[in-house]
Amino acid sequence: MKKLQGAGLRGQSAGQTSLSTVEQEGSLRYLGFSIEDLASHASFEEVAYLLLLGELPNEGNLEQFENELLELRTMPKSLVNVVESIPAEAHPMEVVRTIISYMGVIEPEKTFDDQLSVSKRLLGVTTTAIVYWYKYSHEGARINQETGEKSVAAHFLKLLRQEDIQDLHKRTLDVSLTLYAEHEFNASTFTGRVCASTLSDLHSCLTAAVGSLRGPLHGGANEEAMKMLEEIESVDEVKTFVDKKLENKEKIMGFGHAVYSIKDPRSDIIKEYSSELSKDHKDKKLHDSAVIMEAYLKEKKGLFPNTDFFHAPAYHYLGIPTKLFTPLFAIARIVGWSAHTFEQRGNNRIIRPSADYIGPGDRSWINIESR
Repeated sequence: MKKLQGAGLRGQSAGQTSLSTVEQEGSLRYLGFSIEDLASHASFEEVAYLLLLGELPNEGNLEQFENELLELRTMPKSLVNVVESIPAEAHPMEVVRTIISYMGVIEPEKTFDDQLSVSKRLLGVTTTAIVYWYKYSHEGARINQETGEKSVAAHFLKLLRQEDIQDLHKRTLDVSLTLYAEHEFNASTFTGRVCASTLSDLHSCLTAAVGSLRGPLHGGANEEAMKMLEEIESVDEVKTFVDKKLENKEKIMGFGHAVYSIKDPRSDIIKEYSSELSKDHKDKKLHDSAVIMEAYLKEKKGLFPNTDFFHAPAYHYLGIPTKLFTPLFAIARIVGWSAHTFEQRGNNRIIRPSADYIGPGDRSWINIESR
């Protein structure tokens, strides 16, 4: 295996985890289960149970877990007031950060024994609250927080679209949440683990992680990929568009990865769903353009798409506004962030690395009159 190295702690192990393994050659596993198996056979709720509790649930476990999440979706009245006060112009990740942080004020994690119940509460209520904020701030609508849908994915889509949701749409978002749920020591997860290593509360750890995901070099790639694809007016223009980007040395969003060197195993999975969704959509061009761009960049530069690239057309076909793409990433990753917090606090030593000093050598004090 080629050794990763360079800035940003590339190739350096920063700790141990039992939650997932990310291999350069294009393999991703959650507690030993391949992402392909999980995406094919599991619901997001089963994956959440696996990550939070360490084993797959049986039928009774799963039903209880799903029912608990359903009961934990409704926002407290004071959170409704907070969410309604956030303007439409706010960055959506700032909204997610505010929701989680405020929940830590009104429903704090009193002891670490509360961590599982707090993580389930945050998964349930954040899903409702981010859609409520969008509908209220952008459309002036105070939506009913109850949908009757059992899954997180179906609940999100029904809240957003206020209509019955097709099975393909439910399954697409459900698989997407599984793909985004966990990914080892990425920037936001590592941020959360550093916070957890101080034995801070779960809300603080997740708020720290959200702050890291808000940065454009981590979260938001699916949004930028969508904006890029929307610039292309027809499939005939894709190669010219790419050539111009490369000529101007502009970054092409949704390609390459900090760890994977050959492929991102999540990309082909969501690509299939994007393809299926495009068949029944008036704007098939988005998916077709993405397919052409994928092949052309592979041929021309040896680049491969990461999971964010085909998520862009898939989310568009689901009727999800572009500005909610990254909050959906965060909703899914609440599970992974929580599991990492549990793991770090359960076998802890404070994370305090050293630094290579690159400043000036020894200097003598100079009085202000002589400077």
